[in-house]
Amino acid sequence: MENVVAKKVASLLLDIKAIKIRPDQPFTWASGWKSPIYCDNRISLSHPTVRTYIKQALAMKIQELYPEVDAIAGVATAGIPQGALVADALNIPLLYVRSKPKGHGMTNMIEGEAPKGSKVVVIEDLVSTGGSSLKAVDALKEAGYEVMGMMAIFTYGFPVATQNFEDAGVTLHTLSNYQHLIELAHENKYIAEDTVDSLKKWRESPDTWGQ
Repeated sequence: MENVVAKKVASLLLDIKAIKIRPDQPFTWASGWKSPIYCDNRISLSHPTVRTYIKQALAMKIQELYPEVDAIAGVATAGIPQGALVADALNIPLLYVRSKPKGHGMTNMIEGEAPKGSKVVVIEDLVSTGGSSLKAVDALKEAGYEVMGMMAIFTYGFPVATQNFEDAGVTLHTLSNYQHLIELAHENKYIAEDTVDSLKKWRESPDTWGQ
């Protein structure tokens, strides 16, 4: 079932061009890394059919893995609308976590309400290295919440991210990932045969790829 969902989500994201694969004209990330792929899952919010499928898939996975969940926490900014959709589907409270404390008023880093000690599942749209995601987890723990795990739509599957989540003791589940994406893109001729090896090497060493 997981493979079916992973391929379906990858297919939907490719169809609406939320994911672009361009090995011959790589994108440049804020970190300076060269990337053959650009993923913007926020585009899914503009497509009701895709938005609904992702919402239902996330909600079902959370019910399966964390049936005792008390609240959902979206990570700012792209995880907030996804988190809101999932919290609504599960009929439980929504929190969201800022990247840094608000600069005025109550100076909150976490917005929304749930009783301290609540069991929380964190929602991200995309995981790259995991840095910002785990920062949100730390903020929730410091505020007295029990973080059960994290759900995301897509991950690149970088080894550094896997290590970061292991070191933090946080379990990450995603609907789809880079491996399924490349397999599907190859099968459906989104990418040429001679680019597959290069695309696989990027995931293994994104900081040196293209140099």
